[in-house]
Amino acid sequence: DIEDVYWVETRPSEAGRSVVVQLTPDGLIVDVTPTPFSARTRVHEYGGGAFTVVGGVVYFSNFSDQRVYRHEVGLPPRAITAEGGMRYADYCVDTGRNRIICVQEDHTVVGQEASNTIVALDADGKMPPEILVTGNDFYSSPRLSPDGSKLAWLTWNHPNMPWDATELWVASVANDGVLSKASLIAGGITESIVQPEWSPGEQLYFVSDRTGWWNLYRLNSEGSVYRNGDEVEHVVPLDAEFGKPQWVFGAACYGFSSSGEIICAYNQRGIWGLARVDLASKRLEPLNIPFSEMGRGDLKATNRWVVFEAGSPTKPMSVLRLDLNSGQLESLRASHSAQVNSSYLSYPNIVEFPTRGGRTAYAYYYPPANGDFSAPPDDKPPLLVKSHGGPTGAASASLNLQIQYWTSRGFAVLDVNYGGSTGYGRGYRQRLNGQWGVTDVEDCVNAALHLVEQGLADEHRLAIDGGSAGGYTTLAALTFRDVFQAGASYYGVSDLEALARDTHKFESRYLDTLIGPYPQMRELYLARSPINFTQQLSCPLILLQGLEDQIVPPNQAEMMFDSVREKGIPTAYLAFEGEQHGFRQSENIKRALESEFYFYSKVFGFEPADSIAGIPIENLRI
Repeated sequence: DIEDVYWVETRPSEAGRSVVVQLTPDGLIVDVTPTPFSARTRVHEYGGGAFTVVGGVVYFSNFSDQRVYRHEVGLPPRAITAEGGMRYADYCVDTGRNRIICVQEDHTVVGQEASNTIVALDADGKMPPEILVTGNDFYSSPRLSPDGSKLAWLTWNHPNMPWDATELWVASVANDGVLSKASLIAGGITESIVQPEWSPGEQLYFVSDRTGWWNLYRLNSEGSVYRNGDEVEHVVPLDAEFGKPQWVFGAACYGFSSSGEIICAYNQRGIWGLARVDLASKRLEPLNIPFSEMGRGDLKATNRWVVFEAGSPTKPMSVLRLDLNSGQLESLRASHSAQVNSSYLSYPNIVEFPTRGGRTAYAYYYPPANGDFSAPPDDKPPLLVKSHGGPTGAASASLNLQIQYWTSRGFAVLDVNYGGSTGYGRGYRQRLNGQWGVTDVEDCVNAALHLVEQGLADEHRLAIDGGSAGGYTTLAALTFRDVFQAGASYYGVSDLEALARDTHKFESRYLDTLIGPYPQMRELYLARSPINFTQQLSCPLILLQGLEDQIVPPNQAEMMFDSVREKGIPTAYLAFEGEQHGFRQSENIKRALESEFYFYSKVFGFEPADSIAGIPIENLRI
């Protein structure tokens, strides 16, 4: 039974601190990690999988020093790893040997790429980490079988990303913890495997996209040792995704309620659902829940409960607990508690629109909504097109108050799942291969034009924004196409060559797939970099950037700002101290959103109803 439930909350009001929170058996919700500890790891820079719990003892990565801490009830957290350049993530508890198996990322050698391994940490911190698996560029998902005799893990090498090509390995574990007989089970350069898990009956399950969709599989072994050539059985053949791209560690889309049943989340055409899977008959039975979006967190199941993170167009992302016997669904904690009158809420419509090459792409369309105001009958609203990050990611249909900020102020919003997005199969993801800066831009442009043709947007007031990779798509759309009249780039890429040279290990070869190998295809990198073609950019641009960003360094935004300013185009640049890749502090999130709105009010010529602080705008002529 799930009597204690744990999760992590990121708190903008506490400077973005990540806090482990517990729901106790008597129904109390309490903070576990005290101030100033923040349970956040920087492995792969994006982190995830930053804590685990065994017997009421919490182990977590602390953000400021990246050491692993052991936190027992009633005692202060105690470091069990040494100071230095080591980072840890994706914990698996080996109770029989009193150790924690996890991914280690070594940054101790200055000027050299970090090295990744799977290690065992002494749970009491009395012994140094022991390397268990090494030799490849990346590792994730170390998972120990219930009897402790086998360890499964995922691995991949440059230039692949984990949604392109991974391998699933299994090794035997001796009584003293030493691994032997490691064997490749599945995977390769044309297959992405995610989330290996052991059933209560010691059978290995995993999610693979070998058919073009991330589906559930299991391994049928003839003996106690798993090896390549064992039968891989397709558990649920379905044109749906039972997994997500492995940007962060620890995400799980299924769990075992018993040795004969899995509870799983799955995505069909951008809509998530929850289901039971009978493992004998392979029958999938959807569970009726009022949620359509699943979060990044773990799904955990027992014979009675399933705990998961989900949201919907009317409900924010929340930690939920479903009673499998009664069907009763309980919200344990919502990501925010703001109560908004429904007359101010805009509800998304799924839009399918024609795009480049006779293909179809997808988006969520939010019309303006404000119960206190109605636009004149013939007035078409300004449109804000949103380009999600990744670019291997997806737009979310969960209640997003930042989107509602725009729609309640008269904007229509179009959140685009351009080619390359997840949720539509491997082939849709691969539309972006070699085409970043082309397919994503075309899809965002065609999405906007589709709404204009439908009479749902003013063709003279089209704006686009995005963060990270979405910031690059924004800059490319403004530079290489003449459709949008304004845009906002949040920590976006302007110089692809600089990104290829300067970014962190996890993404250092990502562009090999999205554009081509560097420096062999340097000319293509230059041709697709907005910074090199600012003479083609003729519309206002605001740039927002965290000064401690290690993924897209601040010089990317600064170079773009200087170039646009020199051209005489209205532009603004806001730099945020203490922020990294993505804003986490409440005052900065608010300031960024209001600044973008203020910027559009000036360039589109309307007066905000809100009383918001202005920002300096270069070259603005009123």
